Amino acid sequence: MYQVILLTSETGFVRDRWETVDDVIDHQGISYSLRAGPRQPLPTDHAWDPIAVYAPEEITEEEFQDWYARLQPQVEELRLKY
Repeated sequence: MYQVILLTSETGFVRDRWETVDDVIDHQGISYSLRAGPRQPLPTDHAWDPIAVYAPEEITEEEFQDWYARLQPQVEELRLKY
């Protein structure tokens, strides 16, 4: 299984678990591309599945980095060490 984080906006996200990850997916009519991962987090107080982060295809890499940084305080998976 994979822990999947969809960055839907600079302030919104969706968390899900998937059997597989693809380079591009469709979620509620929007195309998302795989931007980070899947990566296996370093051990913490519990086991983690590999984590994959998606963002809308139309945003730039700079916008993705900004959204990622803004959402880190809310999304534990984005704060993990790899």
